[in-house]
Amino acid sequence: MSKMFYEKLAVTNIKKNGKTYFPYMLTCICITAMFYIMDFISVNPGLDNMSGGNDLKAILKFGTYVIGFFSVVFLFYTNSFLIKRRKKEIGLYNILGMEKKHIAKVLFWENFFVALITTALGLLLGIALSKLMFLVLLKILNFKVPMGFFISKQSLFKTVALFGFTFVLILMNNLRQIHLANPVELLKGGQVGEKEPKTKWILTLIGVISLGIGYYIALTTGSPLAALSSFFMAVILVMVGTWALFTAGSIALLKALRKNKNFYYKTNHFINVSGMIYRMKQNAVGLANICILSTTVLVMLSTTVSLYIGMEDVLRTRYPRDISISAKNISKDKSEELTSMIKEQAEKQGAAVKNIVKYRSLDLAVIQDKNYFTDNRNELDMNNLGFLEFIPLSEYNHMENKSIALKEDEVLLYTYRGEIAEDSINILGNEFKIKERINTMTVDGIASSVVSNGYFVVVPDENTIEKIFSSSTEASKNIGELSYYFAFDTDDNEEAEITLTKDISNKIKELSIDGNCEGLEESRVSFFSVYGGLFFLGIFLGALFIMATVLIIYYKQISEGYDDKERFEIMQKVGMSKEEIKKSINSQVLMVFFLPLFTAIIHIAFAFKVIVKLLEVLNLTNVTLFAYCTAGTIFVFTIFYAIVYMLTSKVYYKIVS
Repeated sequence: MSKMFYEKLAVTNIKKNGKTYFPYMLTCICITAMFYIMDFISVNPGLDNMSGGNDLKAILKFGTYVIGFFSVVFLFYTNSFLIKRRKKEIGLYNILGMEKKHIAKVLFWENFFVALITTALGLLLGIALSKLMFLVLLKILNFKVPMGFFISKQSLFKTVALFGFTFVLILMNNLRQIHLANPVELLKGGQVGEKEPKTKWILTLIGVISLGIGYYIALTTGSPLAALSSFFMAVILVMVGTWALFTAGSIALLKALRKNKNFYYKTNHFINVSGMIYRMKQNAVGLANICILSTTVLVMLSTTVSLYIGMEDVLRTRYPRDISISAKNISKDKSEELTSMIKEQAEKQGAAVKNIVKYRSLDLAVIQDKNYFTDNRNELDMNNLGFLEFIPLSEYNHMENKSIALKEDEVLLYTYRGEIAEDSINILGNEFKIKERINTMTVDGIASSVVSNGYFVVVPDENTIEKIFSSSTEASKNIGELSYYFAFDTDDNEEAEITLTKDISNKIKELSIDGNCEGLEESRVSFFSVYGGLFFLGIFLGALFIMATVLIIYYKQISEGYDDKERFEIMQKVGMSKEEIKKSINSQVLMVFFLPLFTAIIHIAFAFKVIVKLLEVLNLTNVTLFAYCTAGTIFVFTIFYAIVYMLTSKVYYKIVS
């Protein structure tokens, strides 16, 4: 045997199978580059000097884990397609005299060359683009650009280790398949699945139930807290339902149509239904994966884009006024002293104090059952957890410049998050009539970051608050002093506002008050770090999942092309014209190709409500903005999806014809 025989044969095989190998290698290069870039940015020391840098690094580190896990799973999946297409070729080698150990050597060198080339090129691409991507991230965050360029040895090592380990596992899996299969099975490897698929009613039922429960959870989720606890369960159920209905439900539906003689025994229906049964058998898993990936891309991009675009809305939701001060357990005299100090600090800086909002209140954590509120921990239900903020009537009248009167058993109710449909409210056994529901009220922005239901209850006086707390089984009998909230707007520029915020914070410490001062401008940078980081991660992972979707679609088109080539010849032999055959195949391919996208859009429609609740946790309450971002994302993705179809269909029709 000539020198370097196996190495040369491996190179020849890669070239001969370029139609399937080269897209796979290109994907490996891109994924390797993306992993290096994400890890490079997450360990970049430049982030340590930024406000909110730790939060941003945590987000990017999470992205590194997602890309790493996805890379391993996805490369295994695409390699399974490659080995399936090549089983006939490998079986032929076996029949012509090559032993399995020789075939194993060829596969080893093929895998080695692919791993070496893709990892090397991926690292070079990653190193070349890493600084550019870092600059893009800083631009998104509105941060200053640090000078300099470096290569992360830590990221290089992680990348080589991850993808080296992945390619070793892929090789071992390929060798296992070749070792266990006999030559006849290898020769027929490309035709596995040609028998008519059986109807799996149990799996179909599981799919319907899983999808139904997942949709039900998404539609009935009432609060952000419930959304946090149930969202991932709904996602898993929808994924299981999608997979089951694509693999088993589609076959069951098509066979049911075939049993309908009035529908089935028509030329177009006869050919399409028969052909679709085999197409769904062979492509069901791929189509389910395309659907799940498409849904992931749509959700990820629509949410992160809406968060980034709605940054100002998010900031104003969290900070209704430019500067806000909160103090706990503070007397009325002490609150007046605090107010004087705030105005004094503003005067020193020459800052205007306007649009003042101030009130004293006390909050209580409760469990809500319709209009009943208790604090019994034995009945703790996190999905029904809520907070009541009690405000004396005198404080409310002063704040809103009103002169409302309340009887002892009457309250005013402002619902920040949640629902009370009844005309009365029972708090720890104390019954109150809801005299009026307040439509708008400027309250502490911290309420926006609380994921449970929240209600502001205006009571007749402080004695009523004491009465309510004395009925508590958990709260202290001695409620102490009320909390104090003071917030205002100012005309100062960003730097002056940040300075004023820090000055007030220092004075609060000097007065030994249990409180804090927050400013919109001071928090802007940290908000940009988190939401800008999420936006960058969403775009980055979205690009990764889109790339995976394109590759799966490409391989699906090739697979169907080779299968339809034989069907094309058979249809011609039984008397069908080329035009009839092409029309039939076109309708089937279009139906199969766009089914995942159509299903993904349905998933998004059902998930819309629960995603809105999750966005409330991140302070985005602009539902209209999210709706527009979702619609825009679907529109752009559909156009992209159609372009991918047109490009890959050329390869398909070239194979068929």
